[in-house]
Amino acid sequence: MSIILKDKKVSDLTAGELKSLIKETIYELVDPDYGLVLRSEIEEALKKSIESKERIPVEKVAEDLGLNW
Repeated sequence: MSIILKDKKVSDLTAGELKSLIKETIYELVDPDYGLVLRSEIEEALKKSIESKERIPVEKVAEDLGLNW
């Protein structure tokens, strides 16, 4: 639910518009990816990964990234 209020003053908003604007702002602050859509190829790759039985231990990932785990 995206609301466009370009060049509108807060005093000119209806109560519903203000409420929607506040909700949208909170969602964006909590989740910077809010409202974005996954590209189909990324969605397919994620599905394949979830269905796969192959797993990489977190220790190996940390080591590969040079992290102290």
